[in-house]
Amino acid sequence: MKSIHKLVGIFKLNVLKIESVPESFSSEVYKLTLINLDNVYVKIPYNRDKLVCEFHMLERLKGVIPVPKVLDFWDGDDMNVGALLLSAIDGVPCMSNIDQSLAYQIGMYHATLHEVTMPAYGCYGSDGFQMVKNNSWRLYLKNNFEKWKEPCKGLLQPDLFEKCITHFDSVYSALPEPDGPCVVHMDFRPGNILIKDNEVIGIIDYESARGGSSEIDFTKMNRYVWEVNPLTRLPYVQGYESVRPLLDLEDIIPFYNFYDAFSSLV
Repeated sequence: MKSIHKLVGIFKLNVLKIESVPESFSSEVYKLTLINLDNVYVKIPYNRDKLVCEFHMLERLKGVIPVPKVLDFWDGDDMNVGALLLSAIDGVPCMSNIDQSLAYQIGMYHATLHEVTMPAYGCYGSDGFQMVKNNSWRLYLKNNFEKWKEPCKGLLQPDLFEKCITHFDSVYSALPEPDGPCVVHMDFRPGNILIKDNEVIGIIDYESARGGSSEIDFTKMNRYVWEVNPLTRLPYVQGYESVRPLLDLEDIIPFYNFYDAFSSLV
């Protein structure tokens, strides 16, 4: 809480109330009610790379899809990574039942996000935009898996570890040609979709977003929405395809389900 009081001074805010926002997993987030009763948010990422990434992605998506407006930016000092001052969006996370109308909207906005091109496969960070090796999405995935092997080897039984290696090779080889580079959210799930009166009014949390293939962005939709209510998948697809073609997910989702599970062990 000490850091937020410092930021109130840096951003020159007249604050009536400060509330910590729960369930923010890789940042400190505070809701500030100002003297004039307007609300704003202060986001303090856990490292500078996430701070810079969020700033650049919000600027890139401004006017394309509904995202918070960056009202101010503090680039930190020797003791602090910095912070963003963000406008409030008058909605709540989409945590209740998602009906077919809402699923259609979510698909449409997700596709609109993926329509935004990036300079290469890679991400923004404190040293600028960093392109992945050889600007190859497939090589990026393969290299990540290779990095995870050694720590996972010490956590898994030998026979299970070998099955994982064999399974990766099988599902990796089945992947179609990647699209992109486009903006991928990397955490596109109901908790980051804001709604009001059953309308999508905001998509938040871009600290992990990057230039990638859209294929990586469907895993959490599948896990948290389609598997919970299979009737939402078709309207989502219809909404998505009203903007752009959808990749064939038949081989993509099994790969990324495994990819996410394996990486979560590290």
